[in-house]
Order: sequence, then C-alpha cells, then structure tokens
Amino acid sequence: MEPLGRIGGATVDVLRVLLDGGRPRWGLEIIKVTGRPSGSVYPLLERLERHGWVTSSWEETDRRGPRRRMYVLTADGAREAQRVCARAAAQTRPVRSTRPREA
Repeated sequence: MEPLGRIGGATVDVLRVLLDGGRPRWGLEIIKVTGRPSGSVYPLLERLERHGWVTSSWEETDRRGPRRRMYVLTADGAREAQRVCARAAAQTRPVRSTRPREA
C-alpha cells in the first residue's frame, strides 16, 4: 500500500463512507452520501485503488439495471482511513475561547 500524499476534504468524505458499516459500496451510493460530484468521487476511488487502499469488483446480482462496481477498503486501507479520518476530525473541532464570559 502506498501513501496518498495530498488528502483533501473529498478524500476524507469518501473514506468515511467506505468505513461506515464495513460493507462494499458502489460509486453512485458514495456520491449520494457525500454530496460530492462524480467528477471528484470516481477519480478518488481510482486513486485509492491504485494505491492499494481499496479493491473493487463488479456486483453479482439478479437485480434489474446496470451492474454496480463495488468498492471496499483493504485491511491496510481501513487502518489508514481510520487514522486519516481521526486526524481530520481533530483538526475540525471547535477551539474553546480562553476569554472569560461577559456577564
């Protein structure tokens, strides 16, 4: 598994969805949950797969409609995703003011 280098908000959003529930997710589902455009999500998924964080496979189902490409974090990818998401959460926590409250 290779490090990703630059990790922006869209990457964190996609990693959070992939971590949630520990089940495979399809691209359109990730787009809907994150609210990110397909032009951001699909290249991110490709990048995550290329770096060994994610594996993908075509859904095998009898349902009607086009097949879905399913994405799931690798074991190493899940560990790194947890670390990345924890770091992102720590950076977005509100800072408490040290100034006394006015009465």
